[in-house]
Amino acid sequence: MIQKPKGTYDVYGEYGKKIKYVEELLEVLMEKYNYEYFRTPIFESSNLYHRGVGETTDIVTKETYDFKDRGDRNMTLRPEGTAGIVRSYIENKLYGNTSLVKAWYYGPNYRYERPQSGRFREFYQFGCEVFGSDDATVDAEVISIPVMLFKLLGLKGIKVNINSLGDKESRDNYHNALIEYFKPHINELCDDCKERFLKNPLRILDCKVDRESEILKNAPKITDYLNEESKKKFENLQKYLKALNIDYVVDPNLVRGLDYYTHTVFEVEANVEGFGSQNVLCGGGRYDNLVEHLGGPSTCGVGFALGMERLLTALEYEKVPMPIHNHIDCYVIPMDESVKDYAFNLCMNLRLNGYTVEFDYNNRNLKNNFKQADKLNANFVIIIGTEEKETDIISIKNNHTKESYKINKEELIDFLDENLEECDCD
Repeated sequence: MIQKPKGTYDVYGEYGKKIKYVEELLEVLMEKYNYEYFRTPIFESSNLYHRGVGETTDIVTKETYDFKDRGDRNMTLRPEGTAGIVRSYIENKLYGNTSLVKAWYYGPNYRYERPQSGRFREFYQFGCEVFGSDDATVDAEVISIPVMLFKLLGLKGIKVNINSLGDKESRDNYHNALIEYFKPHINELCDDCKERFLKNPLRILDCKVDRESEILKNAPKITDYLNEESKKKFENLQKYLKALNIDYVVDPNLVRGLDYYTHTVFEVEANVEGFGSQNVLCGGGRYDNLVEHLGGPSTCGVGFALGMERLLTALEYEKVPMPIHNHIDCYVIPMDESVKDYAFNLCMNLRLNGYTVEFDYNNRNLKNNFKQADKLNANFVIIIGTEEKETDIISIKNNHTKESYKINKEELIDFLDENLEECDCD
């Protein structure tokens, strides 16, 4: 039997309804923030991710799905969303249309990593990017989006962790300090950290293996190496987060896992019981040099991303109720072949009027049809026989109270409008 690839999953049933509910909430939220929907290809030139995400990141060195296409070009399945959005921003010259571009995206990404709870090799990611302003209000607005989303979904204990990586001068000074600090300890760290030490010692602070080691805990803090301009930007971010009543904690060890960040980096977590280290549900930051690095004009940028699977797992752990509709409005039963066309037409007309309707496609007997109506949690059952077809008087039964009615076909919509409001739909 052919099975799905390791690290992937099928979506159906109630889980599919939950995903659609969150997706619809995301769309409404983005409309309120006035962000524009973007969609980029699932595969792009490998060079985009090597240059954009960073040669020293775990994503590029260990996790990307790389392949050669039939034109012998090096391609990579999308491992994250930002690089593709930046490429689109540059290629379509969006920097010439407006001073500020606010983008949101949602779609599948691919990373070859060990599957675990809430983490898959094919995963769906929602994110936002803003180009064209280095004002701290933009950083605060971007941070507010996942905070707002998590609150709307009903998660509790939402906390924002923030840090600043500063500008190039600040990072260069910090880079030199880390080299001096880690040099006598490098043999005590994992093999990956030894590689990072030579290429980008900042990545050591993001190590999953040595995260709890005293060496990392006692490492120099980036906040001690910020120049005055970087300090001012960080202070302004905190001022605007306070203005939005967003709780935050300054975490000097927070660096995130991608090379393109400058100044603001952040993570948003929720207090999910039993979720362990996966309490962090999203992260992001500012990347003021990435557009230029990928061939565009000097442009400020800031954004974040969150994984749909991890978010849904958190909602499940917290037993957060979701308004999932597990019912239909009407179940239409044709009594025999001679009335099926009439019943089928009625079914389609009800759908055109906005009702959720199911039809007996399998020619069940009446008893089994009522069982099917119960299984579908139908609010009303419509029975069409020869008399109903000839007279346009519809037989309809409330599937909860078991009351039966005879309704003129022209009055059926008004009847449903009035009575469905009284139904206990779920």
